[in-house]
Amino acid sequence: MDDCPRCGGAIEELSLGDASTVTCPHCGFADVPVEHQPVGEDPESWRDAFNRFYEE
Repeated sequence: MDDCPRCGGAIEELSLGDASTVTCPHCGFADVPVEHQPVGEDPESWRDAFNRFYEE
């Protein structure tokens, strides 16, 4: 198999029925397409989240 694009480790292929994917057991890379664009409002800061938690 190919080398992992993230860490250079050995890639393993996993399959279940007709579906298959590749993964790296060393760093957890998985060949799964994802979108990295935030959707919606700006994320809440940890400080605001804690303040909201303690106010309730």
